[in-house]
Amino acid sequence: MYVTRGLFITFEGVDGAGKSTQLDFAVNYLRDRKIDLVQTREPGGTILSEQLRDMVLKSTTPLDSDTEVLLMFAARKEHITRVIRPALESGAIVVCDRFTDATFAYQGGGSGVDPSRIETLEHWVQGTLQPDLTLFFDLPVDVAQKRLSHREKDRFESEALEFHERVRQAYLDRAKKEPARIKVIDSSRSKSQIKVLVQKELDRICN
Repeated sequence: MYVTRGLFITFEGVDGAGKSTQLDFAVNYLRDRKIDLVQTREPGGTILSEQLRDMVLKSTTPLDSDTEVLLMFAARKEHITRVIRPALESGAIVVCDRFTDATFAYQGGGSGVDPSRIETLEHWVQGTLQPDLTLFFDLPVDVAQKRLSHREKDRFESEALEFHERVRQAYLDRAKKEPARIKVIDSSRSKSQIKVLVQKELDRICN
């Protein structure tokens, strides 16, 4: 496996779809091949961005949905400037747990923020930066929620079923618009079957 330039790979999924398990597999798979890799997450990735993450995910009082979007993009701007762009410019692969697709899904689809507002911030904060590959792990919401029943939930994971249905649909809509970038992976399959699909996508883009 040989990489001639930096690549930006993002992992997205409905809560409970097994995204984190497959992200860990991907990171280990790439590192085993001695690839220069940076693993990060959103919101987060820098000290300030992690503080903003806590403000959004752990807030005990309701947040205005527009305020939520602004906080997400403030965290994203720091993340891009201090972590993502420098890593890509050095030729590394950046593997990120969620990115702007999540904002369109959760704040746009879930909370009803006008997508045009999110697009304005996307263009301002990111410029031309977009992931080279996005893996979206899809699962029916009722199944995903059952998988989450054994663990403590954050503010988004605790939302009503209808919220998560809107989130899932927003993800699927984006995947239809950008099929070359966003690859939908059926998370109802076994973990081993999903790993084969993930490995196939990594080999395709990294070779």
